[in-house]
Amino acid sequence: MSKRARHGRRRLIVGVTGATGFIYAERALRLLREMEVETHLVMSRAAELTREYESSLSRDAVHALADHVYPIADVGASIASGSFRTLGMLVAPCSMRTVGEIASGVTSTLLTRAADVVLKERLPLVLMVRETPLNLIHLHNLTTLTEAGATVFPPVPAFYAKPASLEEMVDHSVSRALDQFGLDTGRIEGWREG
Repeated sequence: MSKRARHGRRRLIVGVTGATGFIYAERALRLLREMEVETHLVMSRAAELTREYESSLSRDAVHALADHVYPIADVGASIASGSFRTLGMLVAPCSMRTVGEIASGVTSTLLTRAADVVLKERLPLVLMVRETPLNLIHLHNLTTLTEAGATVFPPVPAFYAKPASLEEMVDHSVSRALDQFGLDTGRIEGWREG
């Protein structure tokens, strides 16, 4: 039996960092709730600042979208243990600071510790990285994480889907990211030939 199946519940850790793109976290939490996936949310301090700039949601409203919320400094929380069974971890959006910390293996917060544990347990770690242009340090860190088993997943708009709104573009990117965990939101049409 796989590590994913042993816990009996579908659980996903959702990390949110201070990179621009708070909407990806919000939509991921809403879609996961629709799919009845138990969410375990941890947000960096910078993510709280980005939420204030980019979203009309209050801190409490964001926390209400998750099943469980952990303080960033609580490195002893359940999601920091390999014995806590999950589908893996989505970091949306993911800053280059977070990438660097996970890639170095020197984790100082619950968010990066949880990501390190997910890698150690050989579970999916999906990083919706938000930075451009990328410098060589970023590329080295992203290569290190890819080699360690993470999926680098920049939320790139898919114009072939002919999105009619920003929400449709965001939903497409988030749905593709969640597909990495075997979660089907029902919002992506397969490619049609001809």
